[in-house]
Amino acid sequence: MNALHQHLLDSYRAGRHGEPAPPVPGTHDLAALRAARDDHRFASVLAGRPATGRLRLAVRRWRHPGAC
Repeated sequence: MNALHQHLLDSYRAGRHGEPAPPVPGTHDLAALRAARDDHRFASVLAGRPATGRLRLAVRRWRHPGAC
């Protein structure tokens, strides 16, 4: 059973019980990824490491080739 089949089954059951339908699969994927990224960055700051990203590091390497 894939996610679509499970969603259809859950929607049917919710309709039979008079409950609201569940969200469509994939609705909150980006929000979950952003939350995981933010948690990782926060844990890095608590551990004493700077919360820098790959883009910032790439720009620093490009601007100062021998520094990194």
